Amino acid sequence: MKDMWGLAVRGICEVDGKILLLKVRSKSSHDANKWEIPGGKVKKGEFFDEALRREYLEETGLEIIIESLYNVIQNNYTACKTNEEIKSIQLIMKVTAESDEVIISEEHDDYNWFTKKEVCRLIDENQLTRAAMNSFKKND
Repeated sequence: MKDMWGLAVRGICEVDGKILLLKVRSKSSHDANKWEIPGGKVKKGEFFDEALRREYLEETGLEIIIESLYNVIQNNYTACKTNEEIKSIQLIMKVTAESDEVIISEEHDDYNWFTKKEVCRLIDENQLTRAAMNSFKKND
């Protein structure tokens, strides 16, 4: 069986010194009630920057400007629908938004703007998804 690879893109948005994180819904089969960086999978034939803007708008209601590459991580997981093992490369980008007025989608139960100190506390308390934890840990 050949390896299955996926590409995801996430955006770290900081406004007034605070970072936006979304709380994974409690009914989720993966990472329920953990905090994650907004973003998601890149669809076949889609450019990653378009995917990030699409995912951000869907998940937060925010229109973003992509500033720079922040980190690249590998985050493997088991696909919910097919039970296949997926090797996922995640591009973590720094983004900015015109507004901090978030409207979350049904994929998440909550959102919050966290200081860097609060993000460190979430890491210590294992309250972030593994991908988010790895994203912040490598470049701090």
